[in-house]
Amino acid sequence: MNIEEAQRLVQSFMRAQGEQNSPGLNPQGFGGLAKGAAQVYFEFVQDSGELKCSALIYRFRDAPRPGVLDGFRAEEKAGTDTGGGAVDYEQESKSLFLSRTYTTVPPEQSFAIGVQKLMDASVIWGDSVFERVAAKVIPAKK
Repeated sequence: MNIEEAQRLVQSFMRAQGEQNSPGLNPQGFGGLAKGAAQVYFEFVQDSGELKCSALIYRFRDAPRPGVLDGFRAEEKAGTDTGGGAVDYEQESKSLFLSRTYTTVPPEQSFAIGVQKLMDASVIWGDSVFERVAAKVIPAKK
């Protein structure tokens, strides 16, 4: 995939979300959208020709407590719906995402459906899955 193809995909998705004037990706290859409780970020990696789509689950103030990331990975392995993505922790931003990477250009409608599923799943993960993981990892106060 090249930057122009990635740009077309992201712009098409943005238009489908009602963002008619969105530039899609900026000159550095980044873009994003907040819609309702969901936030999705796009990053085009020039060297590999990949478009990474990341739907935010949770942004930590500090590094996550021990066991939290393992708890989320266990949920993924247990088959909790990830919307087609994978659990992805970005240490620099201290943020937890469901991410999916496209290496080839899918049809625009398939891309839009895939990103929407990722966003929908991230909202569930940020709510009920987060609570479930926290209950297992963080000891209850007595």
